Amino acid sequence: MVNMAVNLGSLYLKNPVTVASGTYGFGLEYKDFYAPDKLGAIFTKGITLHKRIGNPPPRLWETPSGILNSIGLENPGVDVFIRDYLPQIKDLDTAIIPNISGSTVEEYCRVAEKLDGEEGIAALEINISCPNVKEGGMAFGSCPNTASKVVKEVRRVTGLPLIVKLSPNVTDIVSVAKAAEEEGADALSVINTLLGLAIDIRTQRPVLGNIMGGLSGPAVKPVAVRMVWQVSQAVKIPVVGMGGIAGWQDAVEFMLAGAAAVCIGTANFPNPMVALEVLEGIEKYCKINDIDDVGKLTGKAWKEMDR
Repeated sequence: MVNMAVNLGSLYLKNPVTVASGTYGFGLEYKDFYAPDKLGAIFTKGITLHKRIGNPPPRLWETPSGILNSIGLENPGVDVFIRDYLPQIKDLDTAIIPNISGSTVEEYCRVAEKLDGEEGIAALEINISCPNVKEGGMAFGSCPNTASKVVKEVRRVTGLPLIVKLSPNVTDIVSVAKAAEEEGADALSVINTLLGLAIDIRTQRPVLGNIMGGLSGPAVKPVAVRMVWQVSQAVKIPVVGMGGIAGWQDAVEFMLAGAAAVCIGTANFPNPMVALEVLEGIEKYCKINDIDDVGKLTGKAWKEMDR
């Protein structure tokens, strides 16, 4: 038997396979395909203080080996989530981790305060890729100072484990990771989407209503693996690896690079069963390679090099 349980700081997951915010709704959209509680965790759709209608369409555009999305954090707001959605998922036998966003530090804190203490919530994922309106639209995760500020203030208002989702759209992701760790992050999600742009040569205009969007899918995987490799060696807290995972082989690669758990996003769309396939594949890989604990995969690629 392989022990498939992992720990993200104080957060226990029964297995390392999770699904990414924005690709799995609020946790019930895939229940017709399989029981969601087979997963180690569900990162919910991004939640903000107030309802957001999102960006103008078109919002999705297929690219070679990926997609561009510009959803714009469309969601009903934290109060509606607590009232209408949380009661339906709080008893699932998996970790429910709301992804929270805000335009100011105060908004992040208000959302965290409302979720703190609610039954069924295992942790919070802080999306620091959002633009800070008080700083002229600069994303919170674009530099260590702004990242540390939002993590520090959210840490003050909640005792829930905090997983900080890092933006890859920076020159030095390690410095941002260290800043988040220093201010109380319990784990890091690496990475969010890469900023991209597509132009329709027929109309000669950008294809997305918001002009730019986030690139995800297999196209970003080498960048994501590189960043997991760098971050996991620079911090002492666990890393959740994500970005282009489409099969168990990708997931194993992320774990060897330093991820304690993995998160599947875009691949859920063409193959709703992919998360279970990844889970089964990781366990089979461990058995074939005589690995009795899945945690032994984490960082094995660089740990072997240090010997």
